[in-house]
Amino acid sequence: MFRKIILSAPLVIAASMAQAVDAPPAMRTFVDSNVMEWAMSPEVISAVVAQNAETAGASADQITAWDTAWRAEVGQSDQPLISEVMGRELSAMLKQKVAESGGRITEIFVMDALGLNVAASDVTSDYWQGDEAKYSKSYGAGSGAVFVDAVEFDESSQSYQGQISVSLTDPATGELVGAMTIGLNAEAFF
Repeated sequence: MFRKIILSAPLVIAASMAQAVDAPPAMRTFVDSNVMEWAMSPEVISAVVAQNAETAGASADQITAWDTAWRAEVGQSDQPLISEVMGRELSAMLKQKVAESGGRITEIFVMDALGLNVAASDVTSDYWQGDEAKYSKSYGAGSGAVFVDAVEFDESSQSYQGQISVSLTDPATGELVGAMTIGLNAEAFF
C-alpha cells in the first residue's frame, strides 16, 4: 500500500501543477508597489489617449481586420502593424521596465479603450485583447479595477506565469482610457 502511494505521488503533483492556481498575494503587492506609480504616468496615459483618438469609432470589421493582420505578421519579416506598435516610445519604456524587474516581470502591454494594443514590451500573439478577460475584467470593470488572473504554465517561456490587469484612468480628467496587463514570473513570488 505504501509503495502505491509513493509511486503515485509524482502523478498527483504533476496533475495539480498542470492546473491553473490562484496567484499568490505577493504578485498583487508587487504590482501595487512597483508598477502602479508609473502605470498612470503621463507617458502611458498620453499614448493611450492619442490612440483612442485614432481608433474611436472603429467598426467590428476594422478591429477584426487589424487583429487578422497582426496575427499574420507574427513571425514574419514584414511586420508593418507590429513594427508601428513596437517602435513606439512607450514600447521601449515597457521593455526597460521588464529588464529592470530582475526577472519578476515577463511582459507588459497597454490597451486602448477598444482593447487594441497601444504598446508592448514584447510582441503579443494578437492585436485585439478586447475579447479576453484581461480587458473585460479591468477596463470593462471601470476605474480602479484590478484583475488578477490564475497562474498557468506558459509553453513559450516554459515557466509558470500570472497576469494582473489594471484599468488606466487619466488623472487629469478622471476618464477611463484603457488598460494594462503585467505578466509576472510566478516562480519569483512563491
